[in-house]
Amino acid sequence: MVCCSGASPARAKRVGAERFNDQEVARLVKRTALAAGVRGDLSEGERERLFAGHSLRAGLASSAEIDERYVQKQLGHASAEMTRKYQRRRDRFRVNLIKASGL
Repeated sequence: MVCCSGASPARAKRVGAERFNDQEVARLVKRTALAAGVRGDLSEGERERLFAGHSLRAGLASSAEIDERYVQKQLGHASAEMTRKYQRRRDRFRVNLIKASGL
């Protein structure tokens, strides 16, 4: 059985043809981030406030290695400026600082 919550199978809701609403997605992201220990340096309450459904949008915008205009179109942003707000630290793991410094 496929379920969409951490509840026991007897109490779990079955996944159907309907899509998740925004609150369900937010709860799923929060629960997953907590379970994975993401940002373990923060309190549980701080992590719950930090992660939500928009974390998925920001992750997509930040990790997509395509032209920004395609990301903008996919996310439905009217301006490139809004898309850039979602693109969080894009080069964080791409730039090798040791190579960049010549070492």
